[in-house]
Parts: sequence; structure tokens; C-alpha cells
Amino acid sequence: MASIIRTIEQKYMKPHVTAVQTGDTVKVHQKIKEGNKERVQVFEGLVIRTDRKNSLTSSITVRRVASGVGVEKSYLVHSPSIVKLEVVKRSKVRRNNLTYMRDRTGKSARLTSVDFDKKAVNATPVSKEIPAEEAVIDSKESKN
Repeated sequence: MASIIRTIEQKYMKPHVTAVQTGDTVKVHQKIKEGNKERVQVFEGLVIRTDRKNSLTSSITVRRVASGVGVEKSYLVHSPSIVKLEVVKRSKVRRNNLTYMRDRTGKSARLTSVDFDKKAVNATPVSKEIPAEEAVIDSKESKN
């Protein structure tokens, strides 16, 4: 039964997702629909929680302070509304949930930064694009 569920979930999972950890500062690019227009909104903040990493329902909670008020948003990583996840900074943490950061302000809210390869973490593999003519020929051959 579990294998059937996993095969169905594989269809809806994104092929490549940025490896996000707790303690990362990320930029989340999300599609927002307003009336008949669509735009991309960027939310930058600290990842204070990660859940179910290798699942279709994997999620992250991102926190930032805007105008003196703490704002938290939870995102499903494989959601079609998430255009891009970009890791800006990686910090040294020893916990999975950084809920204690809600009580911290000023210097006590700082985390120790860790060096990491930003290009390698944020890189998405380049997909090979098949010209339209070849794709049509391949699909006709597979039907025969």
C-alpha cells in the first residue's frame, strides 16, 4: 500500500528542490494571483522549522521581522505556487526547530554564519530540451 502511495506522490513532486535546512536564511519566490494578474512575491527570512524532508508534504516555516512585528509563513516545498527557493545564508544550528528565536530580538537573535557553496546549493540541473520536431517524431514512433 505504501508503495502505491509513493508512486502517486512521485508524479506531483518537483524533480529538483533546493536543499534547505533549519537555520538557513532563504528567499522564497511565490506566485500570487490578484484578480486576473499573476506576480511573484519574494519573502526572505530564517527557516525555523523543516518537516517531512523527503515527502510530497515536506514544508518549511520561514520567519522574518517586518516593521517590528514577527511574521511567519509556512510553505509546502513541492507546491506549484513556489517558483524558486534560494538559500542566501547558512547558519550553525544544533536543533531542528528554532522556535526559541521568536523570543529573541537584537543581538541575541543572531546566528553564527557558516561558509557554504552558494552556487552548488542553489543550482538547478539544466534540463535537456528536445526540439519540438523530434518530440513529435518520438511520440509517433512510440504509438506504433
